[in-house]
Amino acid sequence: MRLPWPVGTPHPASVRAASSVVAAGQLNFVPPCSTTDVRSLELLQEFVTRARRMFVITGAGLSTESGIPDYRSEGVGLYARTDRRPMQYAEFVRSAKSRQRYWARNFLGWPQFSSHQPNRAHRALQRWEDSGKLHWLVTQNVDALHGKAGQKRLTELHGCAHRVVCLGCSSVTPREDLQTRFIAINPEWSAQAGAVAPDGDVFLEDEQVLNFRVPSCENCGGILKPEVTFFGDTVSKAIVEFVHSRLAESDSVLVAGSSLQVYSGYRFLLAASDRKIPVAILNIGPTRADHLAKLKVSGHCGDVLSAVQLL
Repeated sequence: MRLPWPVGTPHPASVRAASSVVAAGQLNFVPPCSTTDVRSLELLQEFVTRARRMFVITGAGLSTESGIPDYRSEGVGLYARTDRRPMQYAEFVRSAKSRQRYWARNFLGWPQFSSHQPNRAHRALQRWEDSGKLHWLVTQNVDALHGKAGQKRLTELHGCAHRVVCLGCSSVTPREDLQTRFIAINPEWSAQAGAVAPDGDVFLEDEQVLNFRVPSCENCGGILKPEVTFFGDTVSKAIVEFVHSRLAESDSVLVAGSSLQVYSGYRFLLAASDRKIPVAILNIGPTRADHLAKLKVSGHCGDVLSAVQLL
């Protein structure tokens, strides 16, 4: 079946995996991708048209088009650009020096990270929710861009960098409030930032952070941590069970912009397979769940998702 494409909207043949959908200055973090073929786009259109209660999982590939780097993209991800590795949960909890380094880097990177805005992919998925097509969205990203786009039926699987949690009393406060406290207790501190990392921090040398001061929880004096799941940490059982329940209510699964290398997201693809729920994957490059997918489309998320019509 060949689907009609309304006058004034882009036919799939015109969709290119090129720089047309990515703002100037943000291309460095978007991996190269060949033109998305017409037949794959038609099949994705059919997949979306048949869905009534779609479950969507998004990853870092959705946000690279907003200028946020990811970890694993070939040539442009953090692992390809540097030998630096993300903070481990055990190291953060154990070492005051590691927390000082982390928060100094995060302090410098926060103004830029917090200013990123949703792109066409985020806005397309929000329209799917408004139309009733999207039943639930689970994002592995911590950048708050789905929330900024207006997404309501949303689980931030790995938390959100725009919130801070106390490891002592579990109180949660806005990250912006902590930025104000950082400025107040570090009036003379400054450093020249290096490259940007995926989770909102920048690269600094150890000697640059020696005099940086880190505040404690105002309620109990406990350790402050971004409300995100660090590497080596686990997603809470309650969140996992909640997401499994939303998956059980769904009739299809779409993965957008994720290689699913982390088990916390991949587990839901295994569950979908067990439930015989059809899966489509939109990503640049291979994913851990390719063998579970009914359809695999290679392309930029903004290009492809904005081209899909809600018929």
